[in-house]
Amino acid sequence: MLQFRTNCECCNKDLPPDATDARICSYECTYCEKCVEEVLSNVCPTCGGGFERRPIRPSTAVRPGLSLVHQPASTERVPWRYSREEVAAVSSAVKDIPPHQR
Repeated sequence: MLQFRTNCECCNKDLPPDATDARICSYECTYCEKCVEEVLSNVCPTCGGGFERRPIRPSTAVRPGLSLVHQPASTERVPWRYSREEVAAVSSAVKDIPPHQR
């Protein structure tokens, strides 16, 4: 089950569960679309993978027990773990390799 982290780990922008600009990697590292494109070059600084649009969890249950009411988003903010230099080094090493080939 996705955690639905509440912020961009780079710029700390709020990313509520219905944010259309939230991007995640396969480990759920969460960033805003702007940081993914302009800072990270579509390279996750943690795993080196690419990012995809985070799905939106419905706010109301269409089926019993399946909604934000029953599985709420995380309330814990996640800080950035890396320096700009570390991120630049990882991004430059693999940004020209398509994510599905990394």
